[in-house]
Amino acid sequence: MAPVPKSRPRRRTDRLVASLTAHFFLILGAAFILLPFVWMLLTSIRPASEVFTAGFNPIPSAFAGVENYSEALTKSPLLRFMANGVFVCLGILAVQLLFAIPAGYALAKLSFRAQPLIFALVLFGLTVPVQVTALPIYIALARLNLLDTYFAIMVPFFLSVFGIFLFRQFFKSFPQEIIHAARLDGFTETEIILRIIVPSAMPAIAAFAVFSITSHWNDLYWPLIVTTSPDHATPPLGMMIFRDQETGSNYGALMAGAAIITAPLIIAFLIAQRHFVRGITMTGVK
Repeated sequence: MAPVPKSRPRRRTDRLVASLTAHFFLILGAAFILLPFVWMLLTSIRPASEVFTAGFNPIPSAFAGVENYSEALTKSPLLRFMANGVFVCLGILAVQLLFAIPAGYALAKLSFRAQPLIFALVLFGLTVPVQVTALPIYIALARLNLLDTYFAIMVPFFLSVFGIFLFRQFFKSFPQEIIHAARLDGFTETEIILRIIVPSAMPAIAAFAVFSITSHWNDLYWPLIVTTSPDHATPPLGMMIFRDQETGSNYGALMAGAAIITAPLIIAFLIAQRHFVRGITMTGVK
């Protein structure tokens, strides 16, 4: 029997050390990212008298979670803000997918003269922040008497250049032979998109949905400009109204409200986590 090379145990030790080191830094980074959320939860069950006490006391001496969460739910229309956020986010996502999927398919699989120019414009659009177009869109909505409506909150985000780019990258790796076979079978381009492309693009759709919903659920800038009443307020704007008009300096109730409006995003991500990771991975495959 041949002796085991001396270098093999050393290689195993090196791999183990490298793995432990990588996991240590990953756990350290995760703890750093999760710390604000943990502190938010701890503050949401802390009495108001302990929020600004001197010293570092991570565990509250008294449990005030029932009072804080009850006040967050009863003394502010928090559920209405969340319902507005769901309607706005799903409405934006539906229109974005309606435009982004066909546009991404056209840039990835169709050949036409203006294709390089359009793709260059898409890349240019990725560099333009929403603040640049805020003023002309606001003026147009004001002249059309559409301010303080759901449409005013959603309309600047109906066309997502990031979504077009994401789906274009995903469709680049889709086999061209399947599309040619579908065309030989008499499929139109619309039928190819609806019956072949969309079912295969579920990972990319899930990844884009996570980005889109998270972005617009947390958006404060644009709703603050076009919304003037609580009837159409989204969760971040609703939290401002909640803090200023209802609780004042009661940060325990404020953090309870923040925990409530954060929970749907966490649940949605956990549900779509596998598709999200797969979609992000596959969009980088050429």
